[in-house]
Amino acid sequence: MKVIIKDLKRVYDGFFKVEKAVLQHEKFDGSMSMEIDRLNFDRGSTVAVILYNKTNKSVVLVRQFRYPAYVDDGPGWLTECVAGIKDNDKVTVAKKEVLEETGYKVDDLKYLTQFYPSPGGCSEKIFVYLAYVEAKEETKKQYFGTGNEDIQVIEIPLARAFEMIKNGEICDGKTIISLFHLRDELEKR
Repeated sequence: MKVIIKDLKRVYDGFFKVEKAVLQHEKFDGSMSMEIDRLNFDRGSTVAVILYNKTNKSVVLVRQFRYPAYVDDGPGWLTECVAGIKDNDKVTVAKKEVLEETGYKVDDLKYLTQFYPSPGGCSEKIFVYLAYVEAKEETKKQYFGTGNEDIQVIEIPLARAFEMIKNGEICDGKTIISLFHLRDELEKR
Protein backbone atom coordinates (compact mmCIF):
# COMPACT_ATOMS: atom_id res chain seq x y z
CA MET A 1 0.00 0.00 0.00
CA LYS A 2 1.25 3.44 -0.91
CA VAL A 3 1.72 6.44 1.41
CA ILE A 4 2.65 9.93 0.20
CA ILE A 5 4.03 12.32 2.83
CA LYS A 6 3.27 15.85 1.64
CA ASP A 7 4.71 17.68 4.66
CA LEU A 8 6.42 16.63 7.90
CA LYS A 9 7.25 18.98 10.79
CA ARG A 10 8.52 18.38 14.30
CA VAL A 11 6.20 20.37 16.56
CA TYR A 12 7.79 19.34 19.88
CA ASP A 13 11.36 18.16 20.56
CA GLY A 14 12.04 17.30 24.20
CA PHE A 15 12.19 14.05 26.19
CA PHE A 16 9.88 12.73 23.48
CA LYS A 17 9.03 14.16 20.09
CA VAL A 18 5.79 15.06 18.33
CA GLU A 19 5.63 15.20 14.55
CA LYS A 20 2.83 16.55 12.38
CA ALA A 21 2.43 14.96 8.96
CA VAL A 22 0.22 15.89 6.03
CA LEU A 23 -0.25 12.75 3.97
CA GLN A 24 -2.30 10.66 1.62
CA HIS A 25 -2.57 6.89 1.75
CA GLU A 26 -3.83 4.28 -0.64
CA LYS A 27 -7.33 3.11 0.21
CA PHE A 28 -8.51 -0.50 -0.02
CA ASP A 29 -10.21 0.21 -3.36
CA GLY A 30 -6.86 1.38 -4.83
CA SER A 31 -7.68 5.11 -4.87
CA MET A 32 -5.77 7.67 -2.81
CA SER A 33 -7.28 9.30 0.28
CA MET A 34 -7.76 13.03 0.59
CA GLU A 35 -4.90 14.88 2.32
CA ILE A 36 -5.09 14.26 6.06
CA ASP A 37 -3.20 15.64 9.06
CA ARG A 38 -1.79 13.18 11.58
CA LEU A 39 0.27 13.62 14.73
CA ASN A 40 2.85 11.07 15.85
CA PHE A 41 4.01 10.88 19.45
CA ASP A 42 7.56 9.49 19.16
CA ARG A 43 9.05 8.30 22.43
CA GLY A 44 11.26 5.65 20.89
CA SER A 45 10.92 1.91 21.18
CA THR A 46 10.89 0.02 24.47
CA VAL A 47 12.13 -3.32 25.75
CA ALA A 48 10.18 -5.14 28.44
CA VAL A 49 11.25 -8.19 30.43
CA ILE A 50 9.03 -10.55 32.38
CA LEU A 51 11.09 -12.22 35.12
CA TYR A 52 10.00 -15.71 36.15
CA ASN A 53 11.24 -17.56 39.21
CA LYS A 54 10.79 -21.28 38.38
CA THR A 55 11.52 -22.40 41.93
CA ASN A 56 8.77 -20.27 43.48
CA LYS A 57 6.47 -20.27 40.39
CA SER A 58 6.36 -16.51 40.70
CA VAL A 59 7.04 -13.36 38.73
CA VAL A 60 9.29 -10.52 39.81
CA LEU A 61 7.62 -7.19 39.04
CA VAL A 62 8.22 -3.57 39.97
CA ARG A 63 5.96 -0.85 41.34
CA GLN A 64 6.52 2.79 40.55
CA PHE A 65 4.69 6.07 40.12
CA ARG A 66 3.56 6.97 36.59
CA TYR A 67 2.07 10.44 36.23
CA PRO A 68 0.05 9.68 33.04
CA ALA A 69 -1.54 6.76 34.93
CA TYR A 70 -2.43 9.18 37.76
CA VAL A 71 -4.44 11.74 35.76
CA ASP A 72 -8.19 11.18 35.32
CA ASP A 73 -8.47 9.37 38.68
CA GLY A 74 -5.97 6.65 37.77
CA PRO A 75 -4.01 4.74 40.40
CA GLY A 76 -0.65 6.42 39.66
CA TRP A 77 1.41 3.59 41.16
CA LEU A 78 1.57 0.72 38.70
CA THR A 79 2.72 -2.86 39.03
CA GLU A 80 4.76 -3.60 35.92
CA CYS A 81 7.34 -5.82 34.34
CA VAL A 82 10.79 -4.30 33.95
CA ALA A 83 11.06 -1.97 30.95
CA GLY A 84 13.20 0.75 29.46
CA ILE A 85 13.61 2.86 26.36
CA LYS A 86 15.70 1.15 23.68
CA ASP A 87 18.63 3.45 23.03
CA ASN A 88 20.84 0.77 21.43
CA ASP A 89 20.86 -3.04 21.22
CA LYS A 90 17.57 -4.40 22.63
CA VAL A 91 19.15 -7.27 24.60
CA THR A 92 21.82 -5.02 26.14
CA VAL A 93 19.18 -2.50 27.23
CA ALA A 94 16.94 -5.27 28.62
CA LYS A 95 19.74 -6.74 30.76
CA LYS A 96 20.76 -3.28 31.99
CA GLU A 97 17.17 -2.39 32.97
CA VAL A 98 16.67 -5.70 34.83
CA LEU A 99 19.82 -5.06 36.87
CA GLU A 100 18.99 -1.39 37.55
CA GLU A 101 15.35 -1.98 38.49
CA THR A 102 15.53 -5.30 40.36
CA GLY A 103 19.13 -6.10 41.21
CA TYR A 104 18.94 -9.37 39.23
CA LYS A 105 21.68 -10.12 36.72
CA VAL A 106 20.29 -12.08 33.78
CA ASP A 107 22.32 -13.71 31.04
CA ASP A 108 19.74 -15.35 28.80
CA LEU A 109 16.70 -13.62 27.38
CA LYS A 110 14.03 -15.31 25.29
CA TYR A 111 12.22 -13.13 22.76
CA LEU A 112 8.42 -13.43 23.16
CA THR A 113 6.73 -10.80 20.99
CA GLN A 114 6.56 -7.19 19.86
CA PHE A 115 3.60 -4.85 19.60
CA TYR A 116 2.45 -1.25 19.19
CA PRO A 117 0.64 -0.18 22.39
CA SER A 118 -1.26 2.77 20.87
CA PRO A 119 -0.75 2.96 17.08
CA GLY A 120 -3.45 5.57 16.59
CA GLY A 121 -1.09 8.27 17.81
CA CYS A 122 2.22 6.76 18.97
CA SER A 123 5.01 5.06 16.98
CA GLU A 124 6.43 3.25 20.04
CA LYS A 125 7.05 -0.46 19.56
CA ILE A 126 7.54 -2.68 22.62
CA PHE A 127 9.79 -5.75 22.39
CA VAL A 128 9.00 -8.33 25.09
CA TYR A 129 11.50 -10.81 26.53
CA LEU A 130 11.41 -13.54 29.17
CA ALA A 131 14.21 -14.12 31.68
CA TYR A 132 14.38 -16.84 34.31
CA VAL A 133 15.74 -15.84 37.70
CA GLU A 134 16.99 -18.01 40.53
CA ALA A 135 15.24 -18.08 43.87
CA LYS A 136 16.65 -15.63 46.36
CA GLU A 137 16.03 -16.14 50.06
CA GLU A 138 14.13 -12.90 50.06
CA THR A 139 13.42 -10.59 47.16
CA LYS A 140 14.57 -7.06 47.79
CA LYS A 141 11.69 -5.04 49.20
CA GLN A 142 12.93 -1.76 47.75
CA TYR A 143 15.29 -0.67 45.04
CA PHE A 144 15.80 2.97 44.25
CA GLY A 145 16.57 2.80 40.52
CA THR A 146 18.58 5.55 38.88
CA GLY A 147 17.93 9.28 38.72
CA ASN A 148 14.39 10.08 39.86
CA GLU A 149 13.20 6.47 39.76
CA ASP A 150 11.72 5.15 42.99
CA ILE A 151 11.11 1.47 42.37
CA GLN A 152 9.74 -1.23 44.66
CA VAL A 153 10.55 -4.82 43.69
CA ILE A 154 7.83 -7.38 44.40
CA GLU A 155 7.59 -11.11 43.81
CA ILE A 156 4.09 -12.47 43.19
CA PRO A 157 2.92 -16.05 42.61
CA LEU A 158 2.01 -16.37 38.92
CA ALA A 159 -1.58 -17.38 39.74
CA ARG A 160 -1.94 -14.25 41.90
CA ALA A 161 -0.66 -12.06 39.05
CA PHE A 162 -3.55 -13.26 36.87
CA GLU A 163 -6.01 -12.48 39.68
CA MET A 164 -4.48 -9.00 39.83
CA ILE A 165 -5.14 -8.55 36.10
CA LYS A 166 -8.79 -9.52 36.57
CA ASN A 167 -9.34 -7.12 39.47
CA GLY A 168 -7.44 -4.24 37.87
CA GLU A 169 -4.42 -4.19 40.21
CA ILE A 170 -2.22 -4.96 37.21
CA CYS A 171 -3.44 -2.61 34.48
CA ASP A 172 -0.27 -1.94 32.49
CA GLY A 173 -0.63 -3.25 28.93
CA LYS A 174 2.94 -4.48 28.42
CA THR A 175 2.77 -6.40 31.70
CA ILE A 176 -0.55 -8.02 30.85
CA ILE A 177 0.74 -9.06 27.41
CA SER A 178 3.99 -10.32 28.96
CA LEU A 179 2.15 -12.41 31.56
CA PHE A 180 -0.08 -14.07 28.96
CA HIS A 181 2.96 -14.88 26.80
CA LEU A 182 4.74 -16.27 29.86
CA ARG A 183 1.75 -18.51 30.58
CA ASP A 184 1.82 -19.76 26.98
CA GLU A 185 5.57 -20.50 27.27
CA LEU A 186 5.05 -22.48 30.48
CA GLU A 187 2.18 -24.47 28.95
CA LYS A 188 4.48 -25.59 26.09
CA ARG A 189 6.70 -27.42 28.59
